[in-house]
Amino acid sequence: MNINNLIAIIKKKLKDNFVIENISIEDKSFLHKKHKSYQEGKFHLKLNIESVELSQLNTIQSNKKIYKVLDQEMKEHIHSLQILIR
Repeated sequence: MNINNLIAIIKKKLKDNFVIENISIEDKSFLHKKHKSYQEGKFHLKLNIESVELSQLNTIQSNKKIYKVLDQEMKEHIHSLQILIR
């Protein structure tokens, strides 16, 4: 899957499931290309989410909810996901 399509899917899923004021997604895959566990087609992403709804939860709760919504993408296209919530 192309990174732009993946980012669009992630944004739509998150916005459909949570009240999000702002979201940005950065592709950090280039930082991991020399790692042993690097897989072509699996992305390293950084989510910056501004959400009153998610910020009211503790980190574990909010991350679990996000991982549940992105379950398919995590299995197929995402190697690692860094989540920052404000």
